[in-house]
Amino acid sequence: MSIKKQFLKSKPVCKVTFSLTGEEAANVEKVQLVGDFNGWNVEEAIDLKKFKNGSFKTTIDLETEKEYQFKYLFDGVKWENDAEADKYVNNGVSADDNFVVAL
Repeated sequence: MSIKKQFLKSKPVCKVTFSLTGEEAANVEKVQLVGDFNGWNVEEAIDLKKFKNGSFKTTIDLETEKEYQFKYLFDGVKWENDAEADKYVNNGVSADDNFVVAL
C-alpha cells in the first residue's frame, strides 16, 4: 500500500494518491476508498482504478492542514487498513482503528 502526496503551490490543496499492489489486493475485483472526505458513505465511495497487473490506484484532492480518516473497502464486503498511513486512531465504534492521512 502506498500514499503519495503532491502539495499544490497555487492553492491549499494536496493531490493524494492511494495505491495498492496486485499482491495486496490479490483476488479482489473492486477496491473503494471511504472516509471523512465522503462522510463514510459507502454509496459515495471512491473507486480505485484496477490495472492489468492487478494493482489499484486513485488520486483525490484534499484540503491541506487537515487530517482525514479512511479505509479501503474490498469487493463491497471487507474493510482493509493501510500500513502506510500517517497514523492510526480508534474509530470509536469497535476495537478497530481508522487510518489517517495528515496534510
